[in-house]
Amino acid sequence: MAARQSGLGRGLGALIRDGVDATPEPEQEQPAPPGIQRIPVDNITPCAFQPRRAFDEDALGELAQSIRQRGVLQPLLVRTSGEGFELMAGERRLRASIQAGLEDVPVIIMEADDEQALEVALVENLQREDLSIVEIADGYQLLLDRFQLTHEQVADRVGCSRSAVTNALRIRELPDPVRALLAEGKLTAGHAKLLTGLVIPEEQAQVADAAVTQGLSVRALDDLIKKMQRPPRKPRAMKQDLPASHIGHLSDRLHSHFGTSVRVTPSRTYANGKKGKGHIQIDFFSNEDLDRIIELIGLEID
Repeated sequence: MAARQSGLGRGLGALIRDGVDATPEPEQEQPAPPGIQRIPVDNITPCAFQPRRAFDEDALGELAQSIRQRGVLQPLLVRTSGEGFELMAGERRLRASIQAGLEDVPVIIMEADDEQALEVALVENLQREDLSIVEIADGYQLLLDRFQLTHEQVADRVGCSRSAVTNALRIRELPDPVRALLAEGKLTAGHAKLLTGLVIPEEQAQVADAAVTQGLSVRALDDLIKKMQRPPRKPRAMKQDLPASHIGHLSDRLHSHFGTSVRVTPSRTYANGKKGKGHIQIDFFSNEDLDRIIELIGLEID
């Protein structure tokens, strides 16, 4: 994934550095600096757009212990919601503060609409690089669906390339068992990219399970998939009219050209000489994405 913009983290960090002592004495309550308030934890509701789904309980326990000794060193980011506040960034700190027994926490109150709240939640986690690739892909899809953004607009919001957004979204096409392995960190984004090259969901799940069981690296998984796709030596009753290596080359070229997943199925010749049709499938994720693809094809639609 491309280097991430750090404007949010830099601005928030600067505010904290200007107003908060980074190493307060244990058990001492520090006064809130200008721009930072303390509000009861009971007045804060979780973010409706939080992309993170899994929280490491051991890591939370360590953070809670640190908070007991030094307090919350970085304020949470919230927005007003009814008579209370909705969390936008800092859910780990909030959970650990509650676990540590704090009654209130330091916050910065920000005026933000739903789109800005989701953007902040995504960027804050992406800058810390602690979201799984599945959570990142789900967050991108939420931006696409809820706010009708294009891939380029999503990339601009979170500070990455359009191809990184498109590649992440392809992971959402994988079957649930594979997505679960990715969410648990048992497979990497590199493994996932190779698995999206397989067409049959059952095959994707089987190969993913083999990769975890055998501890295959990305390169080893690539070799396994290439071996699986290698044409058999014995003649078959039906053969593809194009070699698998050429199909892979075409798929890669088309994916690069259109910036989205493209599947090429070649025509087939049966033992009796009859032909079976082939097809090309191009994925798109919004009306704007479809318009972009049509324009790349060269069609003019009235």
